[in-house]
Amino acid sequence: MRHHEIHRTHRTGWLRAAVLGANDGIVSTASLVLGVAASGADTRAMLVAGVAGLVAGAMSMAAGEYVSVSSQADTERADLDRERRELVETPELEHAELTAIYVQRGLDEALAAQVATQLTAHDALGAHARDELGITEALAARPVQAALASAATFAVGAALPLLLVLVLPNSARLWGLGGGSLVCLGLLGFASARTGGASAIKAAVRVTFWGALAMALTAAIGTLFGVAA
Repeated sequence: MRHHEIHRTHRTGWLRAAVLGANDGIVSTASLVLGVAASGADTRAMLVAGVAGLVAGAMSMAAGEYVSVSSQADTERADLDRERRELVETPELEHAELTAIYVQRGLDEALAAQVATQLTAHDALGAHARDELGITEALAARPVQAALASAATFAVGAALPLLLVLVLPNSARLWGLGGGSLVCLGLLGFASARTGGASAIKAAVRVTFWGALAMALTAAIGTLFGVAA
């Protein structure tokens, strides 16, 4: 009977970018709008600030993710190119290197050498990429995917506080916006943890705490400047 296990490691690349984008979208936009609202500004000013924050934030997230993940991809390609050259120029040394890695992982030297020989015959570069460099298909850098995921989820996250601004009455807007945004953050943390197979409660509490702190600080600054004006 074949034993089938479900692993979620292949989701870490896009999940990290998506969660980061949505979390930043909610926190930054809700904080921005709360700061503007606390200063005594009207609905139009809040919406203008929020939409500007959405567009600027989504583009910033996309650019930041693309640049950072591209740098990682460049490093991975450079390492693979070096391994490719070394496999051609010094195959014996590369075989010994692979053997030593398997010995460190618990195999005796004879078996480690046999494994290294077979894996080298099957896919030498793939064996070195995986076991020496730690580069796998599931965890390889994907700049475009990361950029699009971050920008799209930031926009979705940022749209939630703006929707609350539109539907909430003036009397309940400040507290409703803060509370509604925290609920969205908690749900995001819960959903992302469940998708990744981690503790849902811990993730929800973590993102809610930092979101509450950011919104409280910006609301305090907005109130201060509103009073000063």
